[in-house]
Amino acid sequence: MTDRPHDAAAFTSAADLNSDHVEDTTDFGYRSVPRAQKKTMVREVFESVAGKYDVMNDVMSLGIHRVWKRILISQLNPRPHLKLLDLAGGTGDITFGWARAGGGPAILSDINAAMLDVGRDRAIKAGLIDQVECCVVDAESIPLADCSVDRVTMAFGLRNCTDKDAVLREVRRVLKPGGRFFCLEFSRVEVAALAPIYDAWSFKVLPRMGQMIARDAESYQYLAESIRMFPDQETLAQMMRDAGLEQVKYQNLSGGIAAIHSGWRL
Repeated sequence: MTDRPHDAAAFTSAADLNSDHVEDTTDFGYRSVPRAQKKTMVREVFESVAGKYDVMNDVMSLGIHRVWKRILISQLNPRPHLKLLDLAGGTGDITFGWARAGGGPAILSDINAAMLDVGRDRAIKAGLIDQVECCVVDAESIPLADCSVDRVTMAFGLRNCTDKDAVLREVRRVLKPGGRFFCLEFSRVEVAALAPIYDAWSFKVLPRMGQMIARDAESYQYLAESIRMFPDQETLAQMMRDAGLEQVKYQNLSGGIAAIHSGWRL
């Protein structure tokens, strides 16, 4: 790869940009950065943490992400005749859960080759590689035909995408009529008593743990910030409707720390 990380000092806040250029920026955590650079910056984050990603997921969520993912997989209703596209599938938890639960062929995809390499190695070790196709895919431009898959999942990936509306439109395009999309993502805490504890964990503990385990505090600071910048439950539901998905609903998990959104292509 020829792209290199960009010096944070090179970026200015949205307040420093004149009005003619504001539309060319997007969020990278709490910073406003040139829209064209976000994919490179996100890729660098996940290249940095790929080797420790599964361990850090357990640390970040105290292992609860495994419960959330089991709930998602059960809602997918895996069947041998159904095909899954797992977007931003990273190291493969959702894809492998689908396969083990009796689902049909699956595409494990991620924009980040380093994350996908870890997922492919896990598939080989688990004896699931014959059921799984691994592909580097940009979720904003999915290289699949219209109406080609029965289920699309995205677990903890949508918030890292630059153009979330484009992702949702692409999801609807590749779903077959009667197909369904599921998005598991960190969301807006709805239990007031949890909020200060969650904030302290996110911004004080996680970066330190990231430094200790992955030797990268900055990436985990970004991940914590990206959660706060992600649309809340109702906003994401409306974005899905605007993209053409129907019967959209969501289920809060752990007091809204995470949520599963779903919608159909009818």
